Amino acid sequence: MQAVAAQTRQLSFWAENAAPIGLVALVIVFSILSPTFLTLGNIRAMLVAAAILVILAIGQAFVITTGGIDLSISATMTLGAIGFGLAFSNGLGFWASALVAILSAMLIGLINGLLIAKGKVTDFIATLGTLSVATGLALIISNGKPINVNSPELLTLTSGSLGIFGYPIILAAIVAAVAWFVMFRTRFGLHVQAVGGSEESAVANGISATKVRLAVYLIAAGLAGLAALLLVARVGAAEPAINTQFLLNSIAAVVLGGVSLTGGKAKIVGPVIGALLLTALTNGLTLLGVSQFYQPLAVGLVVVLAALLTRFQKK
Repeated sequence: MQAVAAQTRQLSFWAENAAPIGLVALVIVFSILSPTFLTLGNIRAMLVAAAILVILAIGQAFVITTGGIDLSISATMTLGAIGFGLAFSNGLGFWASALVAILSAMLIGLINGLLIAKGKVTDFIATLGTLSVATGLALIISNGKPINVNSPELLTLTSGSLGIFGYPIILAAIVAAVAWFVMFRTRFGLHVQAVGGSEESAVANGISATKVRLAVYLIAAGLAGLAALLLVARVGAAEPAINTQFLLNSIAAVVLGGVSLTGGKAKIVGPVIGALLLTALTNGLTLLGVSQFYQPLAVGLVVVLAALLTRFQKK
């Protein structure tokens, strides 16, 4: 019995710390295999590339903590990007266009929340449906064509930095800090965790599960709208084509970060590290000349391993 208990504790340790341990291991391996991996230029590029995924993963973490999932998050980001592009190209300034992007994305979050919290539609079906809705809307209102955006503010967002930290990752860090405070230092955050742990018990203690679920989908969508600004800044245009890689990786980052897919176990730093790990993995494989066909396979294997380890997380 003692041997079994010791083995369980070991597995629990690996499950709780999969993201930081994996990130350290990847840095060591890739720095040995590629002399350019730890150069300042490449580190800065990785951090900038990770910013979008970090923000999406934080939004996804709020949803998954309640025991839900948001399959529409990447399509929501795409719709937000198109909303920004159309608003800016029609004469609105940067800040007004940014507001349009966030509100466009939050419309999908509102639909998700109402369907799931009020309509009692399962999260998988509801967000799968709104994934198609957001994708269709983005294609329709843009006529399926990219919208070029020439904005000094976006140029500053893309090229500006404080040392090796570009403005995108600084923005992502601010979002992470605010999210951590909300999740662990406010009553709302406690309610999110309570609903994910046991909705019946939460309701019995006076918590409105309906309002909590509606709120987390709005948060995820609002952050997707914010990520849309970084996406437009990075690409230089609002692209109507959905990038499903962001959807899969946002969920993967949360799983790697130790957030339980069954809900009730909240983490913010973990998903952030998970997003950095996935970015480092893709970057390292690219530097080593590994075909892009193999990169999703590597990411998938890492995520499956992390998902298996979650079985041994401490309750």
